[in-house]
Amino acid sequence: MPPRKVPTARQRRLGAELRKMRERAGCNIAEGAERVGTDRTTISNTESARFGVSAERVRAWANAYECPDEAYVDALADMAAERGQGWWEEYRNGLVNIALDLAELEHHAAGIRSVQIMHVPGVLQTEDYMRAVYEGAVPAISPTRLRRRLSHRLKRRDVLDRDNPPTCTFLIHEAALRMVYGGVKVARNQLDYLLSESHRDNVTIRAIPFAAGGFPNAGSSSQYLYGVVPQLDTVQTDTPSGSAFLDAETPLANWRAVLDRTEECSLDPDSSRDFIRTIAKQL
Repeated sequence: MPPRKVPTARQRRLGAELRKMRERAGCNIAEGAERVGTDRTTISNTESARFGVSAERVRAWANAYECPDEAYVDALADMAAERGQGWWEEYRNGLVNIALDLAELEHHAAGIRSVQIMHVPGVLQTEDYMRAVYEGAVPAISPTRLRRRLSHRLKRRDVLDRDNPPTCTFLIHEAALRMVYGGVKVARNQLDYLLSESHRDNVTIRAIPFAAGGFPNAGSSSQYLYGVVPQLDTVQTDTPSGSAFLDAETPLANWRAVLDRTEECSLDPDSSRDFIRTIAKQL
C-alpha cells in the first residue's frame, strides 16, 4: 500500500487514537508491535496516518491492547472502514487543508456546539453574506478563488440536511448580529435566514447580548464537534493565522466548561429570535 500524500484530519485522528490505545496499555512501540504481531515500522506508519488500517486490524489491535471500551473500538473500526472520498476532496487543489479538514469533521460530527463573536456561523451564512466577508480579505481573493470558496462553504451547509443530522447549538454574540457585512439588505437577509434556520429540529440559536458582559474566551470564535463517542470529540478554534484543532482530554474538558459558561450568558431560543428580529428592524 503506497503511503498517503496528505492524510486528512480524520485519518490522523484514527492514527492518534491507536497510539493512545497502545500507550494506555503501557506499551512502547516495540512492545506494541510484539503484542499485535507486526513490526515497529508498521506501528509507527499507522499511528502517523502515513498508511491506512482496516477495521479488522483496528479490532485486532484493540484486543491485543486489551481495550475494554467496546463503543470506542466500534467507532474507530467504523472510521477505518470508511472508503471513498468526501465531497470536500474536489476542493483539495484550491483551498487550504484546514478548510477541508473542518468540512470533514463537520460531516462526521454527531453534534456541533459553537460560539461566534464577529461572524455568523459558517453553516448558517447566506451566499451574499459569505461573499461580503470574503471580499474583505487581505490580500484580495481572485474571482476564481472566491467562487471556489463560496462553493465550498455553501456545500458545508448541507450537513444540516444529511440523514441523521448533527444536533447543533449556535451561540452568536450581538456583535456578529449587528455587523453589516455587504450593506443593510444583505445583513437583514442574513438575520432572516438565521430566524428561518432556528426552527429546524436539530438547530438551536442563542444570542449573547452586549448586556451579558464578559464570558470565557470572549476574544475568539470556536466550534466543539462531538464524535460518536466522547473520546473522538474535537475543538476547532479561530486564530489570526487560521484554524487550529484540539483533541487532547484536558483541552476538551476545558472547552466544554467554556461553552457551558458562555451558554449561561445567552438568551433562551425564543428570546433570541425576538432579539434577532429587533436588530433586523433597526437596520
